[in-house]
Amino acid sequence: MDVTAAAKHGFTVNLSILFGELPLLERPAAAAAAGFTAAELWWPFGTEHSPGRAELDALRKAFSDAGVRLTGLNFLDDLSQGARGTVSVPSERERFRVNVPVAAELAASLGATALNALYGNRVEGVQPAEQDAVALENLVLAARAAHEIGAVLLIEALNEAESPDYPLVSAAAAVEVVDKVNAATGLGNARFLCDLYHLAKNGEDLAAVIDSYADRIGHVQIADNPGRNEPGTGGLDFEDLFARLSAAGYSGSIGLEYRPSTGVSADSFDWLPRELRAAR
Repeated sequence: MDVTAAAKHGFTVNLSILFGELPLLERPAAAAAAGFTAAELWWPFGTEHSPGRAELDALRKAFSDAGVRLTGLNFLDDLSQGARGTVSVPSERERFRVNVPVAAELAASLGATALNALYGNRVEGVQPAEQDAVALENLVLAARAAHEIGAVLLIEALNEAESPDYPLVSAAAAVEVVDKVNAATGLGNARFLCDLYHLAKNGEDLAAVIDSYADRIGHVQIADNPGRNEPGTGGLDFEDLFARLSAAGYSGSIGLEYRPSTGVSADSFDWLPRELRAAR
């Protein structure tokens, strides 16, 4: 695969899915050994919305010792128990709101400039309108916290096959929430997390998504489809997609959020020359 177009973008490796064969605190060093200087994380403390100082400091030390900058972090997402975020779940309102300053402080201390707020699944017995109202309230708080540390707030669309209860399963749906948050805060720092794997699995026209929403994209994540493995294992044309992103004005980083096809993360980067792996 010719990745010449990739040279215009820095890369960040998601350490919640890559190097998952290692303990969390060993992953930043493994990423550095593979040539990466930046990484992102889902919420790294499971269902613990307010971890202790020792846990937070240990994670900070792992990144600083490895010389790797954290570029993006999820707010409390409860992914470890099969949830898809807590933003719109009324029963999780307090946990999410306690988590917001904790996540923002952790992100700021490691240099992260993006915070991702997964919307949350629909809840049986709760009206969608009620969940959407809770979500908007929480996202406004999250956007303000992100603004205070100079970060953007990301809103992500997932794919319906793997997340059937998640309501944001199209680029348009995620961008609609982005626009509502920006209208409510006046800050303009809510952005669309354009995950090309999820969008492709939903059957969206990726070129059209990039062209339509380039001005709202705050971050891009990739995995090949089908399989959610490294580029070259599926059918997506990343050479074309990287070129389209650049042509549309996106100059940010590309997040690698895939499962290594062999189970060994260090073996899954051959498609990306080592000299292109460092963040810009």
